[in-house]
Amino acid sequence: MRNTILSTILLATNAATMTAQEPGNFAVVNGLKIYYETHGPKGKGPPLVLLHGGVGGIEMFGPNLAALAQDRRVIAVDLQGHGRTADIDRPLRYELMADDVAGLLKQLGVGKADIMGYSLGGGVALQTAIRHPDVVRKLVVVSGAFKRSAFLAKLYPEVDWAKLFGKLGDLQRQEFDWSRDVAKISAPTMLVFADADTYGPEHIAEFYKLLGGGQRDAGLDGTLRSPNRLAVIPGTTHYDILATTAVASIVRPFLDAK
Repeated sequence: MRNTILSTILLATNAATMTAQEPGNFAVVNGLKIYYETHGPKGKGPPLVLLHGGVGGIEMFGPNLAALAQDRRVIAVDLQGHGRTADIDRPLRYELMADDVAGLLKQLGVGKADIMGYSLGGGVALQTAIRHPDVVRKLVVVSGAFKRSAFLAKLYPEVDWAKLFGKLGDLQRQEFDWSRDVAKISAPTMLVFADADTYGPEHIAEFYKLLGGGQRDAGLDGTLRSPNRLAVIPGTTHYDILATTAVASIVRPFLDAK
């Protein structure tokens, strides 16, 4: 079943890659020729950066991209070795891809941005907030992990699929636990998970707790509530959580709040 789902994702991504809705651009950052697209109106506050999951590209966000770009500038990025961003001779590492994101924002003249990442992109988004807090206004992690042991399943422009899967496999074998760094993140953060996610409820609760959530009753007026947010979308999985605009509908009020 998992192989069928993965094959469907790959076919859909390849087809969508050939018919991108809006022409994109390339920027050379850290020796990597990064493909990115810009959507939505300019001058409506900090832009939102979208970072896709593994074995995919920008199109993974499906209808959520258009929904989020209705009233804000969106910068959608193809990460190293994915989509239209060709691979280079370096391993896949969350930290290096986070440096790419920060470098791209600097090159585009963006001071601060909201960063939203899904799955693999969630790890990149987390590391962007950890390594480059000065460029992150708000952070959204959709179905992502802060430590390797959280994974319940093992997954994984002209793409060399054998090489990409090899690098993704190597990335998944790397031990990581960002608990201490996550607890220090100062940017307001929202976590979004599926109710049948690849990460168990224990990880979801621990993740939110690291961000100060669930520590105490918020009080009748809600003033004791953590500034960070947690959302669990019912009837979804790690693989179809972006198939509807449910994520965009939940995330937009968080991003719009002052």
